[in-house]
Amino acid sequence: MTIITAKLPGKALCLTPLALAALLVSAECRAEWKFSPSIGVSETYSDNPGLQRDQDAHGQWISEAIPGFTLTSRSRRLRLSATGEWHYYAYQRKDIPNLHDREGRYGANAEANLIEDFLLLDASASGSRQAISAFGPRFTEPYSTFNRTNVKTWSISPIVQHRFGSLAEVQMRLTRDSVQTDGDAAAAAFADSRSTTAMVNVASPDPNTAFGWGMQYMHQHLETDRFGSSTSENASANVRYRLSRTWSAVASAGHDSYDFATLNSRSGGPSYTAGVIWTPSSRTMVDARLGHSFLGKTGLFSATQRSRRLISRVTYTDQVTTSRAQFLLPASIDTAAMLNQLFSSTISDPLLRAQAVQSYMASTGLPASLANNVNYLSNRYMREKRLQAAFIYTLAHSTMSLSAYRSERTALSTEQSDSELLGSQFATLNDNVRQRGVDASFSYRLSPRTAANATASATRSTSITTGIMTPSHYVGVGLTRQIDRKARATVQLRHIHSANGVLATTASSGSGSYTENALSATLSVQF
Repeated sequence: MTIITAKLPGKALCLTPLALAALLVSAECRAEWKFSPSIGVSETYSDNPGLQRDQDAHGQWISEAIPGFTLTSRSRRLRLSATGEWHYYAYQRKDIPNLHDREGRYGANAEANLIEDFLLLDASASGSRQAISAFGPRFTEPYSTFNRTNVKTWSISPIVQHRFGSLAEVQMRLTRDSVQTDGDAAAAAFADSRSTTAMVNVASPDPNTAFGWGMQYMHQHLETDRFGSSTSENASANVRYRLSRTWSAVASAGHDSYDFATLNSRSGGPSYTAGVIWTPSSRTMVDARLGHSFLGKTGLFSATQRSRRLISRVTYTDQVTTSRAQFLLPASIDTAAMLNQLFSSTISDPLLRAQAVQSYMASTGLPASLANNVNYLSNRYMREKRLQAAFIYTLAHSTMSLSAYRSERTALSTEQSDSELLGSQFATLNDNVRQRGVDASFSYRLSPRTAANATASATRSTSITTGIMTPSHYVGVGLTRQIDRKARATVQLRHIHSANGVLATTASSGSGSYTENALSATLSVQF
């Protein structure tokens, strides 16, 4: 298998940020910038901020400062969105273990049209605290360092595309990305990595014709600081034939190849799928396919339905993936994307619609993502089967959301790469991990400026190999008051409980139950 090491793409990747910078100062982009700084202050009483075992819990007051910003730009040549938020904590008592005094999270995405209809650029960056293990405390608890690490990612992709009349449309993409962690020794055992991925996609140019076709090729070269380099290669072809106005038949065939030490002597082979797509209207779409890969039977399913009050989405995927790939391209259902579709019938301007979505999420207490399992740290390749569903229903004075997921990850590569991460006691913990959960939220508008919110979630992580199981639940209620156009006040009461919790790493391991109850009041101002 050939490893991509050509110098020209690397030079191109170095030049694309300069091209983007030139584009940002152009006249077409300057008029579209919108920068909104914000500041928040919060006071919280928590009876167990360090998430100690129930018998060791200690309560205290916690003061918090929350500076942040949002940055957006939208024009014919550029789409940019960026957010950042930092939390600084001051504790009444400093002798309680497992507490940290600051954390930050940021995210940015840019799509630039460098040369009209020919050269594009996609770029993204993110940083946030993530869970180390699926069997420790989840990241709904803000103060504890238990089962936490900082994960930073970036990605940049120059894209060349061209349409050859009515014959074909070609897109070539070269992506350079990175995933890094920082924290204690447990997180250090997760290998920092960089990859270079070349992708070529050739397809029929008109999606409305009775017959359509496409061919895809992907080659990735992955470099890790601890385990050297590896490659993966995927090639496929697909066809679509319209049976009627609402029904289409689809089929695909391809070959996958992965370069890793495997558990079952299978690291690649042929694959195929066949199925149907049903589109009875522009608001409803169902895509269902069955097939076979080198791992056995497989399939995919996707259904989306949108009405004036309700938007719903159900998906099932079966893929070979890694923890780093999930950090770069999360598979959770994006709340803002669903609301953007829901609001599209009433707000035509995309920039105003994005601002309305963010304001709506803040006032109703909706989470950033729905049907979201824990992407725990692992250096292994794995097969992930994921079923997830999300529903958002709006009325004149209330909003309800419900989401559920069930995922199962089966390790494909050997456990040696996780030996330092897990230690001998939990060597097989990540062999086969099943996660399931349900999240619900309800918001009722008491007045034009005041809303009552309630959220609840229940999750369970199970290691099928070891029998370790961690159930947990979260309940929260609160009131949100829009003081004026820029200021918002929130009061919230939350309850968190986890039974039989385990953090399995060589640096820190523990078990037992913990409970946290907390009452907080927050004032935030957006300038």
